[in-house]
Amino acid sequence: MDKNQNADKELYDKWHQDPANWKMGIFYFNKADKRIFPPKRHKMLGWTINFANPVSVLALLGLFVIVWVVMSFLRTGL
Repeated sequence: MDKNQNADKELYDKWHQDPANWKMGIFYFNKADKRIFPPKRHKMLGWTINFANPVSVLALLGLFVIVWVVMSFLRTGL
């Protein structure tokens, strides 16, 4: 791993540990962090959405639309 990657990881860890970046303790909100899916507060539980990143919010809305379309399709019968 080169120095640049190590520095990025340290910065990401610093942001992740900063309580100011967690709204109500569960919603990650950091405008400086360009990752779409950063790790959850407890990293072993997976990933969350950076609600300060518009691409993340669009990805979440897209996921909801896909689920809604699939559910609507299944309700009408195959």
